[in-house]
Parts: sequence; structure tokens; C-alpha cells
Amino acid sequence: MNIVRFVDEDGQVRFGQPQPDGSARVLEGDAFDRLRPTDQVVRMAKRLAPVDPPNVFAIGLNYRQHAEETGAALPEAPVIFIKANTSVAPPNAPILLPMAAPDEVDYEAELAIVIGRMARDVSPGEAFEYVLGFTCANDVSARDCQLRLDKQWARGKSFDTFCPLGPVLITPDQIDPDHAGIRTVLNGKVMQDSNTGDMIFGCRELVSYLSHQFTLLPGTVICTGTPSGVGFARKPPVFLRDGDEVTIEIDGVGRLTNPVIRQ
Repeated sequence: MNIVRFVDEDGQVRFGQPQPDGSARVLEGDAFDRLRPTDQVVRMAKRLAPVDPPNVFAIGLNYRQHAEETGAALPEAPVIFIKANTSVAPPNAPILLPMAAPDEVDYEAELAIVIGRMARDVSPGEAFEYVLGFTCANDVSARDCQLRLDKQWARGKSFDTFCPLGPVLITPDQIDPDHAGIRTVLNGKVMQDSNTGDMIFGCRELVSYLSHQFTLLPGTVICTGTPSGVGFARKPPVFLRDGDEVTIEIDGVGRLTNPVIRQ
């Protein structure tokens, strides 16, 4: 099932199945339990991020070729960091180059996992029983804060709008998340072009591992890492600028596009 979260013309937040004409078939029920299609079709006044997550966990250095381009050794266990949930942004909303750090803002295409029910100490084999679906994410990063100024990742990964999500949520029966093409397109130019098969730790392993560290609440987002081709590793580096447009593409999921503006 393809699931979209949106605001209807009456200002009500709904879940639905997107239709070719831009409307949505309303889904009823608990989004983190079982959604059921209805006969009601409504116009989407505004698209939202697929979920409003209680937590956003992210994984660093999870693609072999990305670790190589940064000169880092392959990790023996997932490298975990947290993005503030206030960094979440919907499709088509602007990514803001923050006043505090506008000059070295980078893109990162990522497949995001959305947890559907509370998970704690689950095995890899049962991990997808706790997954609601998958979506596109852009793990936007202020590299000067992350790598030089702060010496840790919290601020550089968590400015407002630094976690665009969308456009839809794809349920696990619709995709093989560990073998999907993934790309970043910046102003029409392909910057990242890889496959989730290059991940060091697959989706089932990540859900299981994280559930042994933290309780994963319904709606939790897990960003699974980015492939090679990031801006700061290029020679010369490529960073986001006012007026840019960046699109994250994942085969079987869709295209997440956001303009870039200076705050």
C-alpha cells in the first residue's frame, strides 16, 4: 500500500492513498495499527511528511563506498546518532540554510524506515513485523558544525528543515528495501547513484539492533545511511546554495523534492 499524510480542505490531518489526479482515497483506522481504505476521495490541500515522529534515529557510515570516500574504516556495529524531530520537513517545503551555519550544508539521500508498533529487543527475523513502511529521507547536514566547530553531530544534523521525508510511505510488502536504487539529483545533475545493497547493515539488522538499545515507539523514523557522492567528499566540495533544488529518488518509493533557500 502507498500511504500519504496530508491536510484536507477542512484543515483535518488525514492518511490516504494517493490518486493520479492529486486527490487521495481516505484511509481510516490507527496509522500505527491497521489502516483501511474507504470510499471517500478528497482533495489534498497540503502534503505532510508521512509521519510526525517521536524520535529520529540515524545511521552513519552505513554504505561501503561512502566509508571509502571519507577514508573511514568500515564500522563493526551501526554508528547511531539522533536528529531532532523538529528537523522533519514535508515534500516541497524549503530546506533552510541556517543563519548560524549557511555555508557548508550538504545533502544525503537515505532510505527511511518507519516503525509501526512499539519494538523492544526484537530479532532480525521478526523486525519487519514492527515496520509500518519505508520512505525517502534527506539527512541534511551542516558539515562545518558536524566536523569542525562542534566536534559532534547534534547541531549540524538537527537544524529546522534538515530532515525532509516523503512523498509517500510504502508498506513492506511493496518493496525489497535492501535492494533498491537510490539517488540524489541536484539542479538536474545526479550526485549520488547507488543501491541499498551497498549497505553494511541491512534494514532488518538495523531495526533489531536499535531495538536492543532503545524502545522504538510507533512512528519512530530510522534513517539508514547515505551512499557515496556526498558534497563534502567531492573535489572541490559541493554544498547547497540559495535557489538550489534537491531531489532524493528511491526506486519503488518515489521522489522527494525540496527547494533550498537562505534563512
